[in-house]
Amino acid sequence: MKFGSKKPEKIPMYVYYIIAGIIIIILNMLVVPAVQERSVQKTDYSTFIENVEKGNVTKATVEESYIYYEMKSDDTDGTVLCKTVKMDDSDLVNRLLDAGVTMDEVLPESPSILMTLLLSYVVPIFIFIFIGRWLSKKMMSSMGGGPGGAMSFGKSNAKVYVKSSTGIKFSDVAGEDEAKDLLTEIVDYLHNPQKYTEIGASMPKGALLVGPPGTGKTLLAKAVAGEAEVPFFSISGSEFVEMFVGMGAAKVRDLFKQANEKAPCIVFIDEIDTIGKKRDGAGFTGGNDEREQTLNQLLTEMDGFDGSKGVVILAATNRPDSLDPALLRPGRFDRRIPVELPDLQGREEILKVHAKKIKIADTVRFDDIAKAAAGASGAELANIVNEAALRAVRDGRKFATQADFEESIEVVIAGYQKKNRVLSNKEKLIVSYHEIGHALVAAKQTESAPVHKITIIPRTSGALGYTMQVDDNEHYLMSKEELENKIATFTGGRAAEELIFHSVTTGASNDIEQATKIARAMISRYGMSDDFDMVAMESVSNQYLGGDSSLACSFETQTLLDKKVVELVKRQHEKAFQILQDNISKLHELAKYLYEHETITGDEFMKILEAPEETPAAVTEE
Repeated sequence: MKFGSKKPEKIPMYVYYIIAGIIIIILNMLVVPAVQERSVQKTDYSTFIENVEKGNVTKATVEESYIYYEMKSDDTDGTVLCKTVKMDDSDLVNRLLDAGVTMDEVLPESPSILMTLLLSYVVPIFIFIFIGRWLSKKMMSSMGGGPGGAMSFGKSNAKVYVKSSTGIKFSDVAGEDEAKDLLTEIVDYLHNPQKYTEIGASMPKGALLVGPPGTGKTLLAKAVAGEAEVPFFSISGSEFVEMFVGMGAAKVRDLFKQANEKAPCIVFIDEIDTIGKKRDGAGFTGGNDEREQTLNQLLTEMDGFDGSKGVVILAATNRPDSLDPALLRPGRFDRRIPVELPDLQGREEILKVHAKKIKIADTVRFDDIAKAAAGASGAELANIVNEAALRAVRDGRKFATQADFEESIEVVIAGYQKKNRVLSNKEKLIVSYHEIGHALVAAKQTESAPVHKITIIPRTSGALGYTMQVDDNEHYLMSKEELENKIATFTGGRAAEELIFHSVTTGASNDIEQATKIARAMISRYGMSDDFDMVAMESVSNQYLGGDSSLACSFETQTLLDKKVVELVKRQHEKAFQILQDNISKLHELAKYLYEHETITGDEFMKILEAPEETPAAVTEE
């Protein structure tokens, strides 16, 4: 679609009736007279007089405007009917009588009754029928009668991809080696089924891809189809939901019917949690609603089809905890394939795959970029590479550099630089001390990630500044001390404000939220409290979609839990305050440098921090 193109406006109904009326008028004005006079020859008046004088005219009829006459024909040995314009000739009658012309009625034959009915009634009716059918099709299409619409009764309308159209292989998917290994077995079965049947093994009927959004579940399914070189049916779970009862179940039947006809093939159902939710029977319809009928039909079809034909069912979801247990039992979705967030090596491989599509400098170090992009999904990494290319274009370069990639990470994390937001000198000073407070507390603690970058340039996310920490290694376990250090680091910004300005601002709102979240998880979920020991006070649902938590304890226990959370955060806040107080000279020095330069790299920060102390001097507002 081209930019700027507009959707065509609907033509009112009366326009079509006007067009039909014009067509009927044209028929009556032009076609009917043409049919009536199709056998009449037109001649001029001089030719008529000449033929009268020669005696070729046998009969004539003088009308008000025209003269119709019969003339002898040399070709047919008979007569032909002619027509000429009547002139102001007073001697015309006498001239006709002298030539022996009979004054009789000579007019073109009127059309038959059948022809009159055909032209006056049948043709207009057919025109109206044609317009009506065309309008009906347009209305059906607007109501959903086209592909995938509400009026396409019982058709699955699944998109079918073949070898030539997908073009996606396992080489295009990086960072998910475990998932690829599990799916390679399915591909091998579709290529060489006899290898498995000889030993008596049967392939899983279905494989469920689970993981957070953006990790490449759909891409992996298409890669399986590309490697297997078999037809690939792709349909979303939401496409089974219809406005008519029973249509979802009919679509499921049609989908499996097509799959059996084109076996071996792969059927991929994306976002299967739309139709595969647990049946609880709590609805007002008594549990017999459309979604449950669709799910029941899906369960029946997965039990009914023969897996030996080579039909493999793949499904993807980021809400596996909401799926019906009957869908996950062996014999249906036998294999559960986790597609998790990539690790350090996986992120580096994903970046290299996407970087092949753009021009980059030879000095780009993907390992450093992968370290800085900790916790990013495959889709976010692809966005980072694209943002780096866009930044290079904005700066007028032909290739992306290391700085472009680092800036694109910050764009994904904190948003774009807000250049039109200018902080006052006082606010800029407060933000400088706030961010240095975070960095200084982090640097003076053990088991804490090193500081990578500090900036006080406002971002579109609302942050007036931020401190980026990048760990050298990948961490899968967090100790109690590491979590406490993170809480202390979060409270460092507020502690710096209290120490220097003897006041607090709203700038620490996100820090407070993050510190509270970690402290609550330590006590309620991780068992890092002596009072509650190894008792879970909180349960987490939707782990791939933010991890919503809900308390599972009494009101009295909840009150005590809140008290322990406050005590933990307060203790780390006091610890951060003490660290800054002990290093107040470096706090002033670093804040002054940040105030003047707006951005400090990790190397610059450590160089100033490790340098001999200067005479402490507070930064003053300019």
